Amino acid sequence: MKLKKPVRFVKTKKRNWLSKLSDIFFRPKYFFSKIVADGKMEDAILKAFLWGLIGGIVVLILHLIRGDAFTMFALFKALVMFPVFAIVVLFVCAGLMMLVSEITGGERDWEIAVKGIASIFFVYPLALILNTLAFDCKTIWMISVLTDLYMLFLLYNIAVYCLHGKKVSVLFVLMVCAVMLACLYMSDYRTVWFLAKNIPATLTCLA
Repeated sequence: MKLKKPVRFVKTKKRNWLSKLSDIFFRPKYFFSKIVADGKMEDAILKAFLWGLIGGIVVLILHLIRGDAFTMFALFKALVMFPVFAIVVLFVCAGLMMLVSEITGGERDWEIAVKGIASIFFVYPLALILNTLAFDCKTIWMISVLTDLYMLFLLYNIAVYCLHGKKVSVLFVLMVCAVMLACLYMSDYRTVWFLAKNIPATLTCLA
């Protein structure tokens, strides 16, 4: 009998999370329009940290399954570096969204920008895992392009529905970003971009 409340709590949390995930994929306007400033930004920071921690732990497990040696540095990277880097990414992306909002005539609200980015942070561990699973040049190319394009789609929704930027202006800014990404992929600097995601898979591109 004592286990009923914790089990019910876990099931409710799981159901709420799946519902939010479904809204992000299929009803982005509905989901992102509900993000408001309420002075509780700590939850967003905690969310980024936890997603980074989850991503780091899963990536470490995948490396061990693949046969890589277990080291203290690998453990430190999974438990400390990935979560801390996730928080850095959160604030950097929020800053970029503030810049986009300024350009596109949207709201200049730092808290909403942070919360908007934090709401899509499930992509962070997902991207880490997918990049880790890449095994050759073709797969690192495919995974990298798809994750980058999906991030642009999510950023569009945040800029339009969270920060209320003008749709045409937001599309123009993100098209410029897409062109810059295309230039990166067509240049030799893509090697550095790929190395940051998966070193063994990137080395097959250089072979």
